Amino acid sequence: MIKLVCVGKCKEKALVQLIQEYTKRISGYSKIEIIETEELMAPQSNSAAQNQSVIDQESEHSLKKIKPTDYVILLDLHGQTMTSEKFASKINQVQIYNSSDITFVIGGSLGVSEALRKRADFAWKLSDNTFPHQIVRLLVLEQIYRAFKILRNEPYHK
Repeated sequence: MIKLVCVGKCKEKALVQLIQEYTKRISGYSKIEIIETEELMAPQSNSAAQNQSVIDQESEHSLKKIKPTDYVILLDLHGQTMTSEKFASKINQVQIYNSSDITFVIGGSLGVSEALRKRADFAWKLSDNTFPHQIVRLLVLEQIYRAFKILRNEPYHK
């Protein structure tokens, strides 16, 4: 089973449709669930302590959605980059050797807590670029779908 734990809801119709399309495609290979947790307000006028409180609360909500047996892949700006082929290999490796659910965690706009970072089994950096969290959700789903296509030697349009 694949789970995405995401802070906040996706509100843009076009993105919602694409996310639903990739979720449907992935469901042909694996059960998939998207879990949305509460996004807290973080105005720019927040102090550093207030921002840390937001990070801690959002991360705690995400941690509550993770089972002890889940293999957790945290989307992180400080994580490791991978080609699509290496990512597919990672998915395959976890499914074969860990035989656990794979849970991807997309934190809030301020980042994630140290506790969530420590819970992660792997930190994955999609790109050196910064993307809105809703677009990251779509990109992760596309890469999961691509990974299944790669693992089964199935064609994928370029």
